[in-house]
This record gives sequence, structure tokens and C-alpha cells, in this order.
Amino acid sequence: MRNLVLGVFFIALVVTPVMAFESTTDLVVRSLYASQQVTSSVSNNKIVKEAAGDAAGFVASNGKIRGARIEAAFREIRQRNPQLKATDLELAEAILAQ
Repeated sequence: MRNLVLGVFFIALVVTPVMAFESTTDLVVRSLYASQQVTSSVSNNKIVKEAAGDAAGFVASNGKIRGARIEAAFREIRQRNPQLKATDLELAEAILAQ
């Protein structure tokens, strides 16, 4: 019984950091993908460029602060790229990355 408990404990110690790494890596990859999609399609767009300040507030507040410029940028990006499946937070991060 003791070996079983130790085995489960060991697996928990190994698996938990791996799962955390996978989640973090997934977030980074999705953000990079969204950034690439936004950059390649609307990098010269005035509406998107003007939304950088709102994007910073949006990201810092984890999406709670939604200014008019960031909302306009989201609409513009989604109108030009209907196939894009990025979240608002990913789009805001991509706007900041430009």
C-alpha cells in the first residue's frame, strides 16, 4: 500500500509541471499564431494602430477594460479575417506585439 501511495505521489510531482508547461506553451503558440494573423492582414490599418493603448489596458485587466478603440479594432480584424479563431485577449496581445 505504501508503494502505491508513493507511486501516485511521484506521478503527481512529475505530471503536474508537465501539464503546466503544456498549458503555458499552448497559450504562447496561440498568441503567436494570432499575432502573425493580425500582423500579416492589418498591420497598416489605422484603426488597429490607434487601439494599442486600449489593448494594453485590456490585456492588463485580463479583458475587463474594454475601450472604444479596442472594440473597433476587434470588429475590423474580424471583418477582414472571418476565418480567424483568436479570442479577444489573443487579438489584444497581437495588437500590442505590432
